Amino acid sequence: MKDKVYIETSVISYLAARRSTDLVVAGHQETTRKWWRERRGEFKPYCSQLVVREASKGDARVARRRLRLLRGLPVLQVDEAAETLAARLTRSGGIPREAPEDALHVAVATVHRMDYLLTWNCKHIANAEIRWNLSATCSAEGLVLPIICTPEELMGG
Repeated sequence: MKDKVYIETSVISYLAARRSTDLVVAGHQETTRKWWRERRGEFKPYCSQLVVREASKGDARVARRRLRLLRGLPVLQVDEAAETLAARLTRSGGIPREAPEDALHVAVATVHRMDYLLTWNCKHIANAEIRWNLSATCSAEGLVLPIICTPEELMGG
């Protein structure tokens, strides 16, 4: 059985965006495209209602590209369990209260028992300094935090 991976909005945004002139961002975009082409098929990818909502925002042309990339992915529900866990993640200080959507991404992936959460959000999600807090909060609720990583970290050996 394939491992389940939650695709957070930043990954879809990097895939759909024009190549950045910022060298670091351009490198992340290329890594994301390579992961999408070469590794995605080795996993069972999922998104959520929140990802679809966020991908729908902004420039209409780019939003259509993002939504096209999401087509065919199972969409996880943002249910009461996820909302409750997201609130706990912000109360614990793991994710700032100013970033409730980031807490909700982590909560949805956790509640729906994803193996991985794939993201380029290294400020509030893929951040080694807060990961212990997120893991401890989830564990206190009897849940297991998915492995949070960037596409670069999930490129395989």
